Amino acid sequence: MEQEQVLFAEQSVQSIDLLPTKQEDRTWKITHFFSIWMGSVHNVPSYVTIGGFFAIGLGIWQVFFTILVSSFILASMMVLNGHAGAKYGIPFSMLLRLTFGVRGAILPGVLRGVVAAIMWFGLQTYAGSLAVTILIGVIWPSYLSVGGDWSFFGLGLPNCLSFLLFWMIHLICIFGGMDTLGKLTKILSPLIFLVFGGMAIWAINLAGGIEAILRYQPKGMVENSSFVIMTCVTAILSTWVAQILSVSDMTRFSRSNKDQTIGQILGLLTTYLLFAVASISIIVGSEIAYGVPIWNVLEVVDRFDNKFAIILSLLTICLSTLSVNIVGNIIPAGNQLASLFPKRLNFIAGAVLATIIGILIMPWKLMENSTSIFAFLNIIGGLLSPVIGVLLSHYYFICKQEIHVKSLYQSPIRMNWSAIVSILIAGFFSLAGNVIPALEPFYRVSWFTGIGIAVVLYLVFYKASKLLKG
Repeated sequence: MEQEQVLFAEQSVQSIDLLPTKQEDRTWKITHFFSIWMGSVHNVPSYVTIGGFFAIGLGIWQVFFTILVSSFILASMMVLNGHAGAKYGIPFSMLLRLTFGVRGAILPGVLRGVVAAIMWFGLQTYAGSLAVTILIGVIWPSYLSVGGDWSFFGLGLPNCLSFLLFWMIHLICIFGGMDTLGKLTKILSPLIFLVFGGMAIWAINLAGGIEAILRYQPKGMVENSSFVIMTCVTAILSTWVAQILSVSDMTRFSRSNKDQTIGQILGLLTTYLLFAVASISIIVGSEIAYGVPIWNVLEVVDRFDNKFAIILSLLTICLSTLSVNIVGNIIPAGNQLASLFPKRLNFIAGAVLATIIGILIMPWKLMENSTSIFAFLNIIGGLLSPVIGVLLSHYYFICKQEIHVKSLYQSPIRMNWSAIVSILIAGFFSLAGNVIPALEPFYRVSWFTGIGIAVVLYLVFYKASKLLKG
């Protein structure tokens, strides 16, 4: 039966990259999913975020609790939204079509797979290229002065060369396929534990021992912390909204649903446990020792006095950024562009096009104004979290986890207005608090607001539309 459905699908779409993954290509095991998201956890923005929690007055155990709660929620969402991909081998773009219809899928698909993915690709590539510049500078100090005052729209020659080098490494991974990504994540896993575990030990010794860190008291501690902690959980989960949405692009290669379930739960919980220990130790330890907390892990590396440790740490940060960029940005962008233009683009062509656009937006210029960048990304996140709610509602409550693959690929050009209206209304409540004071609490927990409202609205609208039709 499954072979018949796949055969029909092959006759129904122009791009073979949108077809259900064949059984012989579903090779990802628990170990692949255990390590795939490590780069998304251990990166510079993540450590800066935790530094912000201490800055608003949360204590050590409150931050630790916030990180672990976030990891449990995140792992659950990844597994739930990855179920369809693992069971049927379908990519995220087809899961959108199942819920929103062929036309309706364009809006959330473009927001996630084109706008957010390409924007984040450019920013992450530039951030990773900074680590590449430092790494090459450690090995070859003269590299940092190459080109003198020459610049390309404000980007000096060393940084420009590093950016292009890091960009080309992404291209190699695109043409290498999923096997290359699987090998990369397996290499990255032990390196992350070694490097970031080492940073934690360094910070603990710097502070004078674990007891000194445990005795730390932040300035201006938060008294009514329940809602504040919830807003911090929202901050962590909001950075994952895009990966949660498109997780089926990865789980479609899983040998079974069991592999992706066990792998993602163990991987995310273990990784976030290390992240909690490392981030708290680094930030608190550096504040005890220097009087100023270090939020940027690149500054931590800069204080090492061992050249080998510096090179290994910078290499790990580069690989970590490469991993999250491929998984979180390139794969969704490539699949979505292939879905939008199936006659002209396959996955590889779409992914390469996305990386080229990622250069053209000149991300180093965008990072000069962080306020506008994160305001833009908050808008995208506020609109994408309701999409998660609608996807989960449709798959678990409407479809009951049963998808007829033949019908999915045969579906006419239509639009599910119940889904579209639900994400727009939920998105409004998620974001309106930024300008409407009365709705500010909804904005501060926008991740929960968007998903919760979208689930309720979609089920109500869907049932109402069925009653009106029948």
